[in-house]
Amino acid sequence: MIEFPQIKRILEAALLAAAQPLSIPQLAALFGETEMPGHADIARALVELGHDCAERGVELREVASGFRYQVREDVHVWVARLWTERQTKYSRALLETLALIAYRQPITRGEIEQIRGVAVSTNIIKTLEEREWVRVVGYRDVPGKPALFGTSRNFLDYFNLKSLDELPALAEIHEIEDFDPQLTLGPVAPAENDSDSGENVEEAASSAAHESTHDTMATMASASLPAFDGDSKLDAVSTDAAPEQDR
Repeated sequence: MIEFPQIKRILEAALLAAAQPLSIPQLAALFGETEMPGHADIARALVELGHDCAERGVELREVASGFRYQVREDVHVWVARLWTERQTKYSRALLETLALIAYRQPITRGEIEQIRGVAVSTNIIKTLEEREWVRVVGYRDVPGKPALFGTSRNFLDYFNLKSLDELPALAEIHEIEDFDPQLTLGPVAPAENDSDSGENVEEAASSAAHESTHDTMATMASASLPAFDGDSKLDAVSTDAAPEQDR
């Protein structure tokens, strides 16, 4: 049986070397049958590794896919200088679409268009699917069988969430006073195509960028969604939405 300090060192090294978050079963698989620690020991080691980071520039964070080390927000501005390329901003149309999918999933493209009042650019859906932030989770049982979109595990990982329950309640977001009033839901306007420009997005350099983008996305959602109980983060989509149209 491996001593606990060695277990802790092995887990730390694995998490630092991994290119993606590691779950407890994945961490347990690092050990042979005769040396495998119990899940309680692994959990304890992860807790201690997190405490060890208290005064460091990195933190051990649990997201949907598992555990990972990441840069702390308070040192992000310096670490970001390692990347010389300019970070492209997410377009407003993409953020609104992503927010609607996150808060109203499962939802069809036609229902998104009805709420936003404009046609959803094919490039927006393509970008979200290529980034593996959204996926088709089923099909609405209406004529045409439109696809139902929902968020993915990668979406949770990117925005530092363990589950959808960690999305901010809409009641909290509505307290933000500086969101754009033009996004307030009104009568459905004639469909206009969103511009395809600005949809090329780049990976954020650290968790600070994740959190900033997540806050923006949530604010967009609060302003563009119809008013409903803020405690219900995943309010069901109305089944009497306008029929899906081919785009």
